[in-house]
Amino acid sequence: MKKQYVIKLKNVERKKINELTRKGTEKARKLKRCQILLLSDEGNVDTEIAKILKVSPGTVANIRRRYVNGGLESALNEKRRPGAPKKFQGRQKAKITALACSKPPEGHSQWSLRLLADKAVELEFVNNISHTEVHRILKKTKLNHI
Repeated sequence: MKKQYVIKLKNVERKKINELTRKGTEKARKLKRCQILLLSDEGNVDTEIAKILKVSPGTVANIRRRYVNGGLESALNEKRRPGAPKKFQGRQKAKITALACSKPPEGHSQWSLRLLADKAVELEFVNNISHTEVHRILKKTKLNHI
């Protein structure tokens, strides 16, 4: 079977990779990618490289593909990971904080986290919110009375 992504490193790239691996200051994941590229350049197939480096053949194929499509930097470095979107906007957090600073409901001497969560939903500040999320919001404001 013919390799879809053939790696032929330029001398400058090979020198850079060797430099990175000798330093020992890079992350292990990046060093693995360096080793994959070097072994690929020597003509090894994905399954051999995978066995030698104890990674999956898919990982080897992905690094090859990234090198061919995007160059050395793309193959060695990870893309940014944005993370999960924020659950609540600043205005919603401000309304919950203001609610915590207001007078507690009748029959209560102070706000509890569960009361605040229930009231925030009742007043339609948010669709739903847990008492632990209310705690996180108020913790950032350094409100001591909750």
